[in-house]
Amino acid sequence: MTARKAIFITGGASGIGRAIGELFAERGWFVGLADIDTATLAQTRSVLPDGSVSTHGLDVRDRASWDDALADFTNASGGRLDVMANNAGVPLGGALEDNSVAEIERCLDVNLKGAIFGAQAALPFLRASAPCSCLLNTASAAGIYGTSGASVYSATKFGVRALTESLDGEWAEFGIKVRSLMPAFIDTPLLAHAPNQRSNEAIRDRVRAAGLEITPVTEVAKAAWDAVHGERLHTLVGATARRLAFGARWMPGRLRREAAKSARAMGN
Repeated sequence: MTARKAIFITGGASGIGRAIGELFAERGWFVGLADIDTATLAQTRSVLPDGSVSTHGLDVRDRASWDDALADFTNASGGRLDVMANNAGVPLGGALEDNSVAEIERCLDVNLKGAIFGAQAALPFLRASAPCSCLLNTASAAGIYGTSGASVYSATKFGVRALTESLDGEWAEFGIKVRSLMPAFIDTPLLAHAPNQRSNEAIRDRVRAAGLEITPVTEVAKAAWDAVHGERLHTLVGATARRLAFGARWMPGRLRREAAKSARAMGN
């Protein structure tokens, strides 16, 4: 094995995944970027230092494709996988009655099933590089307290949180860390999307109308670095995430009332 550490990141073409890849590459790691969007993936690769990155087309919903992608990555990395970053995800908002069956299934499959498949596929490689290897899951502030107008998305992120907590115990004997990031609204291309097929309003506009902050993506990348190298199980990113965590623990009744108000403000 090469002494150079290696990280594999899903959803690596843009947004949080790209920012994590850039930071880890700057700090001397070999970076594998995986995404279903191979055109944007190629653009991202072009801005990273030569010899520091490999790219892999991957649909995280396809379990067999995980094995192929990780085999290709470890061949490029000299046999190492120190951090598996389960970051791929898709948004889904709006009232539950407005979400189509196809949208619901896609959100569940990418956000939750994809993370489970990624953890399962990465385990042999993480065991080989343990101790100090890490599974890093991108959860969300929506996994702290259920978000009004985003019930399916929240359900997937609660699932990612549960996966993190379950595997933290299950993999302790192997010396593998399991961590999650819980960001709120992050300045990524996903905010330009509509919350669902029945809406033509960008998520960014709804966030601003509700008076919520949008956190720079570089803060998530720094949080990822700290999570991999620290002892905190869940890392909160952004003021909204911190407020939700505080409210869920100390003021649950008030948080319920604010959730209802937020639903009305977001137009759900």
